[in-house]
Amino acid sequence: MQQLAETCEAAAATSKKTEKIGLVADYFRLHPVAAPQAAVFLSGRAFPAWEERTLQVGGTLLWRTVAELSAKGEIAMTAAYRRYGDLGSAAQELLEAKAPPKSSLRVADVAAAFDELARTSGVRPKAHLVKDLLGRATALEAKYIIKIIGGDLRIGLRESLVEEAIAKAFGESPAAVQRANMLRGSIAETLELAAAHSLSSAHMRLFHPLGFMLASPVADAEEALTYFSRAALEDKFDGVRAQAHCGGHADDRVRIFSRTLDEISGSFPELAPALRAFPDPVILDGEILAWNADDGHALPFSALQQRLGRKLVSEELAREIPVIYIVFDALYAGGELIIDRPLEARRKIIEEVFRSVPEGGFIADASVAAPRQSKLTFDSVRSAATGLPRVMLSASRMAADAAEVEEAFLAARHRGNEGLMIKDLDSPYSPGRRGKSWLKLKRELATLDVVVTAVEWGHGKRARLLSDYTFAVRDGDQLLDIGKAYSGLTDAEIAEMTPWFLEHTLEDRGFRRTVEPRTVLEVAFNNMTRSDRHSSGFALRFPRIVRLRPDKPPEEIDTLKTAEEIFEKQSKRGKAG
Repeated sequence: MQQLAETCEAAAATSKKTEKIGLVADYFRLHPVAAPQAAVFLSGRAFPAWEERTLQVGGTLLWRTVAELSAKGEIAMTAAYRRYGDLGSAAQELLEAKAPPKSSLRVADVAAAFDELARTSGVRPKAHLVKDLLGRATALEAKYIIKIIGGDLRIGLRESLVEEAIAKAFGESPAAVQRANMLRGSIAETLELAAAHSLSSAHMRLFHPLGFMLASPVADAEEALTYFSRAALEDKFDGVRAQAHCGGHADDRVRIFSRTLDEISGSFPELAPALRAFPDPVILDGEILAWNADDGHALPFSALQQRLGRKLVSEELAREIPVIYIVFDALYAGGELIIDRPLEARRKIIEEVFRSVPEGGFIADASVAAPRQSKLTFDSVRSAATGLPRVMLSASRMAADAAEVEEAFLAARHRGNEGLMIKDLDSPYSPGRRGKSWLKLKRELATLDVVVTAVEWGHGKRARLLSDYTFAVRDGDQLLDIGKAYSGLTDAEIAEMTPWFLEHTLEDRGFRRTVEPRTVLEVAFNNMTRSDRHSSGFALRFPRIVRLRPDKPPEEIDTLKTAEEIFEKQSKRGKAG
């Protein structure tokens, strides 16, 4: 384990991606027995992605364990944490004098301890196991064990780089390694296949999330059709993106994952019975929408937020805010992964999959009004006379020119949806990538998905709340501030977020706190200017928070390049005007 920790330390010390990959590849070659499990740890996980196990070890337990092992008081603990903004690094400093200078701890020993932690319930038994594990570790080992437990190594080493390191270590194609890992959902198994030069034997394992294909914004219909000519149009819904894994009649399991790759099945328990209607295994991509059962149309995202993050949903809440799942793509069907096929072919497969479900198969109950599909999709589609179909196929149509795109956009807005999705009919499904094959046209105020980097105490009735948020876009591994906003969220939302920011403060400057960059916001603004005030080089004019986006991971916020594109388009429109 010491060698793995030293590899992590060396990777953290360089900003060069190729050096990080080389260091990890060398470790894999030198430590073949430990390499599969080490690959999991280097991905920032305790267990492979496909496994449902979790450690259930919180920051408070780790804090107390480090304090006990180091014999340091609260003042010393807090000071060390503020120096690093990370408990693992703070623990290394505090344990230097107490931890053993040498250790015989193996990677396999840490994995065994994690297995036991996952099986153990109760704070005290877990605390005993964590104390025993950290007590056997060197200070450097403890640093990275704590980071793995927390799920973030903070060494600039994403799973995609671990995949590249596997390819380099065993002379395999990075694309082949990536595909095998996607199919299996286990970086450990992928490494073993690469070491045996049998990556082609990998087959699909259901019930672990795949990366979501992402869309890029466009200003208007004319711009959209500069990227491709054969376009499919769909309404852009104001809901939560979700990937549904359905086992079919042979395996009636259903798991639903968010864009953060977290399971959210428990937040929407009424969807699973409907998704079991598919007779054969399938992986679907779509949107969960809150639904107005009285007049048959989608509710705004703010209504759906009340359902997010809940492990248990009461019958009353499910009745007040019913949900439906709108499907617009498929990743797996007919016993094979279909992401390499063009969208046009995938659409035909999805339609066939839907035809395999008997009429009424998606009806959850007869107490909720059926959706008026003409309000939701492009064409009126006959639905069941009674009951709410919990699963529906999004309507899609082709567009020949910009005028048709514009017409479809206005119709989507009239139906109360966010705007329009414009997709290249010839494009494959690219997990985890944002390109120009999927485009989104919203055309209101410009918006950016950003992450909060700092917070400040408010004024007046918000004087005791952290209500002013500084936020950033991403540029590679860097976060660059681009604006600050204090309007748009409700008092209740700000009151709920304040304790979280207090617990995840990296630096306390009194009035202002630097916080862990985990809270994603959608921010609207009137226009953008060049500015030296923020590290991005831009400033947003009249920014306001549209909504919290707990369904989006910080890794998928908008980039500096997107901001630059918005600025350039804005400048061109200004000159034209």
